[in-house]
Parts: sequence; structure tokens; C-alpha cells
Amino acid sequence: MRAPRETKVPDPTDGVAAPEGRDEHAQSEIERAILGSHPVLTSSELAEAAGVTPDQARRLWRSLGFPEYPDDQAAFMDADADAVRMLLGVVDTGIIDFDVAVNLTRALGQTMARLADWEVSALLQKVEELEQGDPSGSTRIEAALRLVAEFSRLFEGLLVYAWRRHLAATVARIEALSANEEDLHTVEVTVGFADIVGFTALSNTLTQERIGDLVELFEVRCADVVATHRGRIIKSIGDSVLFVNDDPIDAYDTAEGIIHVIGRDPRMPDVRVGLASGTVVLRMGDVFGPPVNLASRLTGVARRNRIIVDGATAELLPGDQFETRRLPARPVRGFGLVEPVAVRRH
Repeated sequence: MRAPRETKVPDPTDGVAAPEGRDEHAQSEIERAILGSHPVLTSSELAEAAGVTPDQARRLWRSLGFPEYPDDQAAFMDADADAVRMLLGVVDTGIIDFDVAVNLTRALGQTMARLADWEVSALLQKVEELEQGDPSGSTRIEAALRLVAEFSRLFEGLLVYAWRRHLAATVARIEALSANEEDLHTVEVTVGFADIVGFTALSNTLTQERIGDLVELFEVRCADVVATHRGRIIKSIGDSVLFVNDDPIDAYDTAEGIIHVIGRDPRMPDVRVGLASGTVVLRMGDVFGPPVNLASRLTGVARRNRIIVDGATAELLPGDQFETRRLPARPVRGFGLVEPVAVRRH
């Protein structure tokens, strides 16, 4: 049998110039301004400096949401080794084990990744304004460096403050909700799911910029309403928002508020909101359980700019404040036949 012909896989970057307008040196300067130094350690050197095994270092790095690098590539800084050493120091005290450390690192990585994307998107316009308003004719990279120097330190302080405030609020909330429960991971809440009606068809008629503006405005308005009524946004997925309230009346007020600021605004699309109550599991900053799935399914039943609830939520709403009307039973995926309930205030 003839041996297969050995071929060399071409390097796609051979003979290809850097994209027009891209200044790799300037980009490196921005990274240095943010991180404080340049990468100097390989993965094995990082593990040695941090006093961990290479496998532990790789697991922690992946959990932060970053790709692995070739063993011979200097991709890490001394600060990376310090962070790993600090985290493993907590493990050594016995407060948490390594698996919990990886789990917390994953939560941190996912949260910070979204925050960084959000932050950069919000500041891009400011960078362009600085670039255009500088009489000395500075470049966009120079404007970005100025913004990093002026903004980062102040924002870091705000970041720690916000984390402490939310940590205290979460501990107090779980303590209150689970005072009589053996499992602190399960709580009784009302779950709300709000989505934009016909978003797919609508997005096909809009420019990319307009779609981005619409989604941002939808999320911002929903977040304001949820916070006003003592709820929490669990996650947003472009055209929909998942939220929870500890009290079903607050959940209804949240749903009604979302319809008011979105569906009743002639400049915004219509929305539908579903509410379901029951026991959910708290994990990784998310909630799981039948009420979550049912709230999502109920939006498919709701009419435009209307609230539909499940039977459990209807029973929790005081009869002297709310009027409920059971709708014909219909099949709901994963739940069989369900009788949705239309609800409104007296």
C-alpha cells in the first residue's frame, strides 16, 4: 500500500498583512494599560509560580472563560499567578474545596465577561467623542488609553461596592425565604417571563443598529421596573427577560409595569408576560424548576400586552384586589393540559 502523501498545512497568516487600520502595537498598549503589564509566563511557569499543578491551573483558567494556550507561549502575567495563589490559599484554609473554587471562578468569569462587553459597548461612543473633540488630533487608540486611565480605577471601586451590596441583599433574602426550610437552595417565588411579540419578524425589518437599540431599551426598561417592585432579573435573552419576585403581588405589579413601559409605548413593540409560582432551585445565579418552564410556556398563551398566570399564582392573589378568569384548558409542552388564568386588578 502506498504511504499517504505528506502535506504541509499552510499558515493562513503567511503573506497576509494585518487588517487595515489595526495597530497591533497600540492594541498591546491598551492591554498593558488595563492589565498593568505584558504576559511573561508560560502555562507551566504560571503553575510553578502559583504553587499548583498544571491541571489545576488549566481548570481555573478555563473556568474564567479563557482558552488554553500552547505550553511554549508566554500568555500569563505575574498577576495571574498571584490570583491563582490567592484562590488556592483560601482552599488551603479549608473554607472551600477546589471544586467550589472552580465553581466560583466560573461564576466570576461569566459575570465579568458580560460586564466587560457591556462596559466597552457603552464607552465606545465616548471614545469617538474624545477622538473627534481633541484639537491635537489624537487617534482613537490614544483616546481609549485616556479613557482607561481616567475611568478604570473609579469603576473598580464601584464594582467592589456593588458586589458587597448585592451579596448582603442575597444573604438576607435567602435567610428570610428559607428560614423554615431545610434546603437553602430551594425557595418559593413567583417567576415572570416577558418577551417581545414577533421579534424574529420584526428584526428582519430593522437595521442592525436599530435592533441593538431596541434590545437595549427593552432590557433597561424591564430592569428598572423589576428593581422598582423588589424583584430580580435572572437573565435576559435578547427579546425576553426572566425575573423573580418573592411576593406574587409584586410579581403582578412587575408584569403590569413591563407592559406599561414597553407594550403601551407606541414606539416599542408589544409584549406578553407569563407568571408561575412554586418552588425553584437556586444555582449558579440562575433558577430552575417547573415554575420557570411554565412561566415561559404561558407567554405563548398570552394575548398581546396581557398577563397570564398559572393556577398557583391565581390562588395567591387576594380576591379583594384581583379578578381572575380561567381560560379553556390547552396543551402546554412538558405540562400536558393546563388551564391558564387571565388576571387583572379590580
